[in-house]
Amino acid sequence: MRRLAPYQTGLWLAEYMDMRCQLCRIYRSTPQSQLLHHQTQFRLDNITNVPPTRTALKQHSFLTDIIHQANSYLSSGLLCDHCHNDITWLPRPFEVDIAPSISLSIQASTYYEYPIRQAIRAFKHQEDMTKLPLLLHAIRQLPRPHGCHRNNSVIVAMPTTVQRLAKRGFDPVSILSAQLSKHWQIPVWQGIERIDDTVSQQGLSRAERLSNLDNAFALIEKPPTKRLLLFDDVSTTGASLQALARAFIPPAAVKSATASSHSSYQISAYVLAHGSKS
Repeated sequence: MRRLAPYQTGLWLAEYMDMRCQLCRIYRSTPQSQLLHHQTQFRLDNITNVPPTRTALKQHSFLTDIIHQANSYLSSGLLCDHCHNDITWLPRPFEVDIAPSISLSIQASTYYEYPIRQAIRAFKHQEDMTKLPLLLHAIRQLPRPHGCHRNNSVIVAMPTTVQRLAKRGFDPVSILSAQLSKHWQIPVWQGIERIDDTVSQQGLSRAERLSNLDNAFALIEKPPTKRLLLFDDVSTTGASLQALARAFIPPAAVKSATASSHSSYQISAYVLAHGSKS
């Protein structure tokens, strides 16, 4: 029998056993009028670092709990309606150039702001798996690209280096991309590696980011399909995804005025959060 990783067990429990919103911790099917009150209290409690109120939870009978549990099996949402609607989903895609006449469209699930920003930071830097259900909810907002399916497309997760993996102990993008793969029913392909030992992209200008990523990625095998769906957790300027996309274009074509004729791949990019509203 295949054993589940700890984070997989946590996701399963959050989705099928915990009937509460993964953000405000109120039952997911609580009426909107009650949610407005509890959401206000939750925000006040969160600011002062006091655990959110559980008064509403005590008001539910055993029969109501069973109804909530049944409703949860029919819903893919891990947040209550109010918390879901309080977040801006699917901002307009932005584009970066990867070669002459070739641009890369980047679609984010949401913006890199509260509460997604805090959840991503805790997940990546503190290995806080309790934040993963919220990130899973965000991933599910990304609609599967039109015309893409498991037989003609692959997800290419932003690779990490051996040094970074050893330092962190796990690869957060790999975990997130596995959830996106399950959501879209499109396999993850791992035929590209990160060969650089660059510094963190945080705090760098766009020009510095691009220079930092020169020759950062290398193909170790040919992609099995022509449609490549790049994925990363956070994108600010798009420099990392830009460099990753360029790995699939012949070096001579990157500077060629007819680069589009040299590219045989259809490449688009998706991220959990876009780091800027500008």
